[in-house]
Amino acid sequence: MTTSPGGSRFADYFVICGLDISSGLEPDQLSGDNLHCLPLDRPYKSKVLAHFPENVSWNPFDKDAVGMLSLPKGLTFRTHNQKKEPRFHTFIITREDGSRTFGAAYTFFEEVTNRQICAAMKTLHSMHLAELSNDQSRALYSHLGSVYDPSTPRPLRKNHLEDPEKFYNIDSDTLYVTKCICLITQFPFVTACKTFLSLVQKAASAKHSPVLPVESYVFNILYEVPLPPPGRSMKFTCWDRSIVCQRPGLNELPLFEYSMQEMFSLLGVENVMLIFTSMQLENQILLYSSDYQRLMLVAEGISALMFPFTWQHVYVPILPASLLHFLDAPVPFIMGIHHGNQDRSQLQLPSEANMCFVDIDEGSVEIPEELPVFPHKQEIMEELTAVLKRYGVVYKCGSNGGKKLFQKVKEGSGSQDEDSGMSSNDESASTSVPSILNKMEILKQSDALARIRAIVNKVGVITTSEDFHDAVEGKKRKGVKKATDIPSEDETVKELKFCNNIREVFLNRFLHMFACYEEFVIQPTQSMDMWISSRELMQNYDKAAFLSDQPETHLPFLSRFIETQIFTTLIDNKIMSQWEEPDPYLRVFETRLKVLKEKMGEARTPTYCSCTSYMETESLIEKRGAHIDHISLVPHDLEIQPRLHRPGFFPDLDGNVLNKQPAVQRPKRGDGAKWRRKDRSLQHSEHLQLNSDQREKYMQEARAKSVRQPKISEMTQQGMVAANWKFVETLLKESKTKTKRMLVEKMGQEAVDLGHGEMTITGVEENTIIASLCDLLERIWSHGLQTKKGKSALWSHLLSYQEIEECNDTSKPIDPNFLTPDISTLALEAETPPSTPTKRHKRKNSRGLEVPTLSPLPVAVTFDMRNVQKMSEIKTDVGYARAWVRLALEKKLLSKHLKELMSDTDLCRSLYKRYAFLRCEDEREQFLCHLLSLNAVDYSCFTNTFTQTKIPYRIMIFPSRKLQGSSTSANPWICLAGQLGDTGVLQIGKHSLELLIEHKNLGILTTLRIGHDNSGMMPRWMVEHVLVRNEITAHTYKFPCGRWLGRGVDDGSTERLLVGEPVPHTTDSDDLVTTCSTPPKSRSPIMPRKASESKLQIPVIQQMLGDSVNNIVKHFYKPEKERGSLTFLLCGELGLVSCLDSVFQFGFKSSRLFRNRLYTWDYLEKSHIHFAGLLHEGSVKSELKRAAYMSFCSVITRINDASQNVGKDGKFQLFTCLGLRDHFLERWLPFLAESSVTLTMYEENSFMREPSLLNFVVHLLDSLRDFKINLEASLVKGLDL
Repeated sequence: MTTSPGGSRFADYFVICGLDISSGLEPDQLSGDNLHCLPLDRPYKSKVLAHFPENVSWNPFDKDAVGMLSLPKGLTFRTHNQKKEPRFHTFIITREDGSRTFGAAYTFFEEVTNRQICAAMKTLHSMHLAELSNDQSRALYSHLGSVYDPSTPRPLRKNHLEDPEKFYNIDSDTLYVTKCICLITQFPFVTACKTFLSLVQKAASAKHSPVLPVESYVFNILYEVPLPPPGRSMKFTCWDRSIVCQRPGLNELPLFEYSMQEMFSLLGVENVMLIFTSMQLENQILLYSSDYQRLMLVAEGISALMFPFTWQHVYVPILPASLLHFLDAPVPFIMGIHHGNQDRSQLQLPSEANMCFVDIDEGSVEIPEELPVFPHKQEIMEELTAVLKRYGVVYKCGSNGGKKLFQKVKEGSGSQDEDSGMSSNDESASTSVPSILNKMEILKQSDALARIRAIVNKVGVITTSEDFHDAVEGKKRKGVKKATDIPSEDETVKELKFCNNIREVFLNRFLHMFACYEEFVIQPTQSMDMWISSRELMQNYDKAAFLSDQPETHLPFLSRFIETQIFTTLIDNKIMSQWEEPDPYLRVFETRLKVLKEKMGEARTPTYCSCTSYMETESLIEKRGAHIDHISLVPHDLEIQPRLHRPGFFPDLDGNVLNKQPAVQRPKRGDGAKWRRKDRSLQHSEHLQLNSDQREKYMQEARAKSVRQPKISEMTQQGMVAANWKFVETLLKESKTKTKRMLVEKMGQEAVDLGHGEMTITGVEENTIIASLCDLLERIWSHGLQTKKGKSALWSHLLSYQEIEECNDTSKPIDPNFLTPDISTLALEAETPPSTPTKRHKRKNSRGLEVPTLSPLPVAVTFDMRNVQKMSEIKTDVGYARAWVRLALEKKLLSKHLKELMSDTDLCRSLYKRYAFLRCEDEREQFLCHLLSLNAVDYSCFTNTFTQTKIPYRIMIFPSRKLQGSSTSANPWICLAGQLGDTGVLQIGKHSLELLIEHKNLGILTTLRIGHDNSGMMPRWMVEHVLVRNEITAHTYKFPCGRWLGRGVDDGSTERLLVGEPVPHTTDSDDLVTTCSTPPKSRSPIMPRKASESKLQIPVIQQMLGDSVNNIVKHFYKPEKERGSLTFLLCGELGLVSCLDSVFQFGFKSSRLFRNRLYTWDYLEKSHIHFAGLLHEGSVKSELKRAAYMSFCSVITRINDASQNVGKDGKFQLFTCLGLRDHFLERWLPFLAESSVTLTMYEENSFMREPSLLNFVVHLLDSLRDFKINLEASLVKGLDL
């Protein structure tokens, strides 16, 4: 006899689970209180009755985990009147190091012959009937059905209680209980295990005794059937059938034998894509089904589509009923919940803000908000649909539990037939029958039908509706596959080919998305040990550069995906490959990348390329299926004691035979089984992805790090308390890491100078990081919840706090009906609630008119909540919570607000369990400190995100304190503009200095145009500055002016463009009003100038001009999303326009020779007249000079014609901006310097007459030629220049 070495066996254990007669009938206490259920519907405690062999060194037997997962809901009892169909499901046991063991369980019903068990069941029924006779008990459980409702008439209740399918009668009923046989394997050979277990059970329960005892088949599968090597197929025998299994090669996709055809039939293409996207972004995935195998199917199916990426977090596809409290874990997970007769509303989840909920039976998916679209999603769906058509798969159309539409396509054809009469449940075919029968009743009245009936009777086809109904039912029964149906070899190969095709489509997408990922990997320069020790502090991937190469539409998904542990693990494996054997998944991925680049070249293509590689891998599957590489030993007779065969009962197996492991015999040279020698190492290198050294290293890391893969056998209620403390530490550590990352990326170069590494950030990345902060806050607030209220735990807490605060508000009467269950529907006040009285400094001008005062906004949690609740574009609790977080972060109040929220200890105790993060004082304080550090940087995450919301803006005008300019008889107006638009012209009432407007979000404010119509007796108006405050974000902007508005004064302007500058949030409101005047020395170029002012020296002007140009250059070298306001760099204080005005003003003779001062615009107009005369005379011979003269005159003329109300300084500002935009200014200056006008108006040592100084100016302006300068519409006043 030739046997397999230990690590290369097909199966490690054969297990039997069921009812332990010696322990009696024990209720499954871990499943909760089930006393209200009928005794036949209650779960009972199951045990592992036997397992063979006792233990193997490479895979220690985990009795608790196997017993819990083989019968997750315990034992089930049935009578002979109830359905007793066998069931098959698989399960996974995940070890601490992340490696997995696979189980296959076949559950069937076996008659209970023990009289004590039957008597115990009868006693439970008697007790239950007595309980139902108690009106108090019926009232307690009235919500469970009419039988418990005291108002139900007694005869109806009696009929229900006497239903033979509901109760057990010991005298007339036969009692059955579930028993389960399992195989524990190292690889998921689903089809082979399913076939073997069903055949073994069939042989054991057959009417006649099998030729060989059951021990022969079990011994054969445990010790004589080897594990096929990579790229080989194998055949072994069980009872009367051969079983074939094959294992993919090292360069193929990993082993996967679940039915993807069934997965797409249940969920549809679009829902699969939604679940896949959620899993890629590490959302919490919760599967929900009444079938354990469906839970495994979807979990394993979507995970297989992720190749070459692997899920790195909690993975429990079948969560036993006793462990539902683990849903409280605030970490990414994939979990599956089995449900019986209860509906979704009875499922209590701690939080759904970051959860993807999949109701497999209903074919619906609920996805997290703000889930980005997977790149080329529509093209992938079309390609997947084509694969489904080619294989004739019936699949669900649409998503999210809408109307269930299915499509069925003939195999091998490209045409598609709609079958609207099918739905997702087992009654799919029959649901369409009534409508058809109604039509046939109508047709019965027709003479034509009678003639047709006579014809079809001769050929024996359907003639009556009853025949039609029977045919439909037969077709339905024929088309619906049971979980225990055994597929044929051809069906198995077809399913493998289909799965391979689907997986190749997704791998093809990843190959094109990350074709050049290696170029952005930052390879370390230190040793492996040093790299591992400092791994968390290092940046291993140039994310900003990678994202800059991607299409804009892909950035929302990719910017989040590259932040996940899934992607990080692949990059870590890539770096580790320079020191160790590469990860098997990575090796296959890079092999495929090499083939792709040889085929398509190195160039990256943004287009979608369909998958063609599936044909090559399909041929390998067909070849292995047609040519079996190894035929295992057939089962043979063993030396066991003969026993009486009992049909319908699985026998007690002989442990002496099955626990005796045969000695390993060395195969002969040249034997076809040489591949067995390598199999032990291949298990770890291909599937477990770890060699022995790596395994030990990662075991130690797993113990040191947070619990990602909890051991199921230790997940008791007490164990969960310890695990929850571990979660608290994990959340705190993640808070520290995330806030540090946000600081470093936002600080940019300053962070580099401080030694935090070279990191940059774009707008999409910033939005992604803030979204991940919102997810973290939701997980923190979901941890340890007593009961769930809404999908957002954070918003639910905020609403509770708001309710308490408004009840405690003594400034308004309390409505007795104020406290309602749905707090979110509270009516909001139209006016801002009264704030705490503050001392105001009222200021009056010389006429005694009161100057406006800026009252501080309330700094309170509820104030920001009310502002968020008024946002009409937000519809969900999760949206409100995220908007509130973004608003608080932008206002630098996030830490303060959350501290205020958590300060209500009574509320926290009522909402959260003792072990919750929010009730751990030390960790909570550290968490708030981490959030407080975010106040060091500025965010505009609320302003830039909610671009359509209505924002109230408070505008305050501060006129001169002098008598002559404090007021005006004209009709003033303003126009406020920001990065997202402008308000248009807004009229201001006479003698009114304050205006409150509500407008769609303008973004970051940039300019304000103020003016009047120059009407009345005293139109002249001196404006010092204007303040504008965003009443939601509290951002305040100062718009300096310090100029006259009116004809015949200053430069004659009746409107001026003011450039805004943000006021630091630390500035007190009263101080802002009293100290925000506009000092003459710090004025912008549009401010008044006096001859008595001290002149700037040439070096100072040169320094100012160089700095202003340098600031513009740096502006364009920043990523587009990081750039500030170009308008401020051009026209703001010490901007380029201001510096150029100083250049023109230096050496101006007007201050000495003329009584009335001249402006730079006067010089430009004189030059215009001079150039126009030369052009008219035709004396300009040079083409270059003629072109410069013509462009200069054209700009001056059009500015004068279009800007009647703009003064001379305003026209110069417009002239400068247009010259910079079109890159004409540096060309005009040399020709201006040559003109006779310059000789007349400037001294020799001026910039315009000194060649070296002029060349300095021209050289600086020429450095801006490489940049495209786009001017705001408010800056050019909408002129088409």
